[in-house]
Amino acid sequence: MTQEIIDAVREIEREKGIENGALIAALEDALLAAYKKTPGSARHATVELDDNGDFRVFAIEIPRKLEEKLLDEAREKKLQELEELETETGERSHLLISDDDLEIEWSQVPSEKIKRTDVTPENFGRIAAQTAKQVILQRIREAEREMMYEEYVDRVTEVVTGIIQQAGDRNNVLVDLGRVEALLPRSEQVDGERYEQGSRIKAVITEVRSSTKGPQVILSRRDPELIKTLFELEVPEIADGLVEIRAVAREPGYRSKIAVVSHTQGVDPVGACVGPRGSRVRMVVSELRGEKIDIIPWNAEPARFIAKALAPARVREVFVDDETRESTVVVPDDQLALAIGKEGLNARLAARLTGWKVDITSDSEFAQHEADAAFSGGEEEFVGRCSAILANGKRCPNAALPGFRYCGVPAHQELVSLAPEEAAELTVEEGDAVEAEVAVALEGENSEPLAIEPEAEQAAPESGEEDGATAS
Repeated sequence: MTQEIIDAVREIEREKGIENGALIAALEDALLAAYKKTPGSARHATVELDDNGDFRVFAIEIPRKLEEKLLDEAREKKLQELEELETETGERSHLLISDDDLEIEWSQVPSEKIKRTDVTPENFGRIAAQTAKQVILQRIREAEREMMYEEYVDRVTEVVTGIIQQAGDRNNVLVDLGRVEALLPRSEQVDGERYEQGSRIKAVITEVRSSTKGPQVILSRRDPELIKTLFELEVPEIADGLVEIRAVAREPGYRSKIAVVSHTQGVDPVGACVGPRGSRVRMVVSELRGEKIDIIPWNAEPARFIAKALAPARVREVFVDDETRESTVVVPDDQLALAIGKEGLNARLAARLTGWKVDITSDSEFAQHEADAAFSGGEEEFVGRCSAILANGKRCPNAALPGFRYCGVPAHQELVSLAPEEAAELTVEEGDAVEAEVAVALEGENSEPLAIEPEAEQAAPESGEEDGATAS
């Protein structure tokens, strides 16, 4: 082997990014294995590269007693490793240990006790040339696979752009990422999307597997990280850190909700994501093939955040339980279907976005539930809102008297004698519900009259165009 070949090997190491000397060391190991297969080979030998660029084989001899001692130590070390492996795996090993398979610790042998003899075979040049070709090609492939694996394993959760190479089989869509082909499995595809060969596509790297054929990159079009990255690309305020996406809830192919918050005074987070005339959010919707996106302003107060999350439905009241993280949302009767959404989609996304369990009920159902609870005969006294319906279609904002369904307004007390079904069909004048002091009904025949102040209506924030945005 000439010096030019050695220089070429080292040049390959530099071009492929292989560690310096790795190919030469691999060649030495391969040539040593080839020498051991030749008849009459020495028990201990080493292969070294001389100054002329040729590989030479040297037989190594050491004193008999020292050799036996080192072999015993190597055997004990090997047995200990096998015992540890059996303990970890729980399987008994039936491997036979041969002296030829043991590696002696040559660092423990004094240099003056080592005798080296050149035993290079006559046809070793031809063996070296054939081995060099095989080893170099193999190590280059291994190095390239290792470098690609290290490159993509650090890019998990990153959004990449690729070109669809094969889309005939919906179960496995191959995407060319440049240096490697990625796989978009059926479970990570979005229902209704069509993947045409040659078209560009953006997807999230969810997993990188190492295999003998190179790294296998798994992509996803269903991951919520895709929406975050798309908004970062389209909205400069998010890329600069002025606006942050706090939470994402997604039903791939149908609808998504994102909660955004501004870290800079004067920057509207919803307006920044929507863009001039909806240009920014429209680009994201186009990349997601028409998936609708609701942009919700994030709020630290759970009740307000839940009310916003149910957009585009308007919410009247939200009752939250901090211990169980459950909430009851009261909406107008005409907003119930919109709040729940088709097949419960809107309510389901709101629950995922906020992290709270959301129970949606209409205004009339909530009033009936309060009335039923008040007259259920329970031992605990029930206090709730007045069940009277005003002429504007809203419930009376006053608190009901303890143990009664209505407040102390005379017009509302007249409804006490009516059946719940008849009372629900009647309405009273709105002015009757805002008297400063009203006479109250007696709880018993001998009870003293009680005067109360009517409570002001505390409606939960409604989700309108100023609070949220919907793109489709």
